[in-house]
Amino acid sequence: MAATARIRLLASCYISPALYRAAPRHMRGQSVPHWVLAFKPFDVMLQWEPGSGAYSLLLRDSGSLLVPGPRSMCTLSTTLGSGADEDEIERIRREFEDAKRNYLSIPAAMKDMPKMDPQGLAVCSSRPLCPCLGMSGDGLTFAGLASWVSGIYVNKNVKLDDLQVYGFDYDYTLSHYSDHLQCLIYDLAKKHLVDEFKYPESCLQYEYDRRFPVRGLYYDKLKGCLVKLDFFGSIEPDGCFFGRRKLSPTEIKELYGTRHIGRDQVRQLVGLMDVFCFSEACLIADIVQHFVDAKLEFDAPYIYEDVNKAIQHVHRSGLVHRKVLAEPQKFLIKNSQVFRFLKTLREKGKKLFLLTNSPFYFVDGGMSYLLEDQHFDGNSWRELFDVVIAQANKPTFYNSDHPFRVYDTEKDTLAFTAVDKFLPSEVYYHGCLKSFLQITKWRGPEVIYFGDHLLSDLRGPSKAGWRTAAVIRELEDEIGIQNGDSYRFQQAKLSIIHDLLGKVHATVVSTEKGQVYRALLDELNAERHQCRSGMRNLFNSSFGATFLTDTGKESSFAYHIHQYADIYTSKLENFLSHAPESWLHPPHDIKIMPHNAKRQHVASLIVLYTSTPARSRRVCLVVHSSLDPPLMENHVVMATGFRVATAFG
Repeated sequence: MAATARIRLLASCYISPALYRAAPRHMRGQSVPHWVLAFKPFDVMLQWEPGSGAYSLLLRDSGSLLVPGPRSMCTLSTTLGSGADEDEIERIRREFEDAKRNYLSIPAAMKDMPKMDPQGLAVCSSRPLCPCLGMSGDGLTFAGLASWVSGIYVNKNVKLDDLQVYGFDYDYTLSHYSDHLQCLIYDLAKKHLVDEFKYPESCLQYEYDRRFPVRGLYYDKLKGCLVKLDFFGSIEPDGCFFGRRKLSPTEIKELYGTRHIGRDQVRQLVGLMDVFCFSEACLIADIVQHFVDAKLEFDAPYIYEDVNKAIQHVHRSGLVHRKVLAEPQKFLIKNSQVFRFLKTLREKGKKLFLLTNSPFYFVDGGMSYLLEDQHFDGNSWRELFDVVIAQANKPTFYNSDHPFRVYDTEKDTLAFTAVDKFLPSEVYYHGCLKSFLQITKWRGPEVIYFGDHLLSDLRGPSKAGWRTAAVIRELEDEIGIQNGDSYRFQQAKLSIIHDLLGKVHATVVSTEKGQVYRALLDELNAERHQCRSGMRNLFNSSFGATFLTDTGKESSFAYHIHQYADIYTSKLENFLSHAPESWLHPPHDIKIMPHNAKRQHVASLIVLYTSTPARSRRVCLVVHSSLDPPLMENHVVMATGFRVATAFG
């Protein structure tokens, strides 16, 4: 190698499928163990040396560099990283400084970075799947008959043609509300605390803050904390609030002993899983903060019990229902596509039922308003449904023996006669799943139920054998944020920082170098925290994203989605894009257990510095690959900031 060139290991990264598509066509499909990729504005020439079993990289004005072949590839990083002439920690620090300078290159490189698919990851095939391959009769290959169903995401295979019965919750499933509803619930419950439970009148000064809560939080009744958990039940480092004050990781550890509290202790917490819980979470935090600021002694369980009773009173007394019906244009959001979806199901011969905890008069007033501009074949929205059940008392409905009662819509009374069949002209109250199945004779697998509350709406049906679909309005917005330049810029920086942290942790440091080691580690951790904070603030400055934690892992809310929802989507009308005989199944490469994941292809990025001007510097990536190029995963560009120019086999 020329004396004017110097080698340093810069980063580890993953290979993008897009790189394969950039390869010359005559090279695609060839079985080659290496892929060499050149990045703009750098380029290299590749020459195979049969005698040495290695590649020779020919560099303009800089001689050549011999890169080991497959047998000795594993020693490349070790050789480059040993640094006989350089201190390991100092070398990593220089890499860190280089990376910070390269941040400016990330925005241009993001144009080629893959995005999340807002159209959904539900593979839809219109022919029976081959049992042995999990594919359609046409192979479901890259060029097969598979299509992507708009906005529908699938956890478990669902054959839509087998579904004969569609059930729906009402609130936040068939109907959707403006932010005014949460403000209304918050104000009514706050007033009830003061008027009935004799809370200080100074509590009335607080107002609902829609920027504070997210769906999927937990409330610890004993300790008085609102917490956000990850997929495995660990508390987020920046996701624990006592009142409106965020607790530090040190305070969390002092309070709980560890962040990793586990699933058993999670079961003792109160899950706040639907949108109605936003006002409750905010009111709990505000009341706790008020008592702290006023230096008043209080017991955390009492705060929760009182706030929960106040929220329940607002709903059960009908206060909120009457306010909404008095000004439906202020609270309800019309959507003609929901009616179109229901009508389409009826035209396909499907059975429909409505199962809601809301009283009938509230549902009737809301549906009449939402569909007032639509044209019915009959006289009422009720003709869309074969069965209408109100005040069902979910989730008790799924495991109780409560009988059904016929509700007289004119007299507002319940009949005393036994219910042994369902009539479309009648409205029913209460009941239970056992009686529902006995009367309808509908088998579990042919029924799908749509709801927004993962525990109250979907956990019971899932355990009973129904298919389940979660309607999560936040999904669409969160995907949009993750596809935005601001989020992806922070994500690219975080990827680089994680790589450098891995190198630091893998370094054995002598006692005398400990202070330097710790200083670098602190700097990298501070940079990582800054990236995570920037990403979190794009969603919610208090708790971040609904589906993700600050570390980029799935949240506890995502865990419940995986457990209880066969399908999830942001809105019902996304189902209008599928054919009635479609099969929906998740992508074949989505795995939960790490040992089932395809092997990733880690590559070493070698930066060649020469004595020539900066414009003549070259960057080359050499990868030893055991799988076909189309299966390689992404993030080369994200990790380096360089745009791919060409790929050679």
